[in-house]
Amino acid sequence: MRASDQDQAARKRSSPPPISGVGILEPVEEKGHEARSGCGDTSAQPEMVSDELQRWLVGDGEKTLGSLIELFGERSFAIIFILLLGVPALPLPTGGATHVFEVIAVLLALELIAGRKEIWLPERWRRLELAGDKQQRFITAIMRAISRLERLSRPRLRVLFGYRVSNAAFGLLTIAGSVGAFLAPPFTGLDTLPALGVVLLSLGVLLEDILVVVVALAAGAAGITLDLVLGGAAIHALDKLL
Repeated sequence: MRASDQDQAARKRSSPPPISGVGILEPVEEKGHEARSGCGDTSAQPEMVSDELQRWLVGDGEKTLGSLIELFGERSFAIIFILLLGVPALPLPTGGATHVFEVIAVLLALELIAGRKEIWLPERWRRLELAGDKQQRFITAIMRAISRLERLSRPRLRVLFGYRVSNAAFGLLTIAGSVGAFLAPPFTGLDTLPALGVVLLSLGVLLEDILVVVVALAAGAAGITLDLVLGGAAIHALDKLL
């Protein structure tokens, strides 16, 4: 019995002291769970384009063309193309009144081809106010159209967007659509499809959706083909009359 008591006393002396705090592993597991949930919180979805436009529209800052360009940065090319070609894209005969928009779109597309990351505009143009009732109604209509498309669209082949080559291609296609809208015979409504192609192309670039880009190319190609066929027929008919 004495030897047994000595062995038990030796084991007690050699064993480590008890650690305070029952269930020491449970807080570790909770911390691990919090870390995993924190990672999930940081991977939030990027803000939608329509939400950015809405925030800019109702915010307290300046409602100028320059402030809109600063908000969207590199994506401002697509936004400005939508604003410029949005009017001729409407199914209404414009009578050539929108030609100035198409010329500006061509000039900005040349900047994109040249590799600029942000739109350069004269300071006078950057101070152009977009706070009027007509301007804000137009921007609100564009915002709603973008919001509808965002619900249907999703990023597809995002790897194709945001590079120097893809931006140059975006600029070239914008020039083609703008020139097609510019050359459409006045009061025929033939400028609608080429301009709509540029608008859809810009939306596809904003949303990084190659499917929207393909639809835009189809619309633009159809519009330019109609310009050539029907425009040529109209010129031929005028030659006969004269």
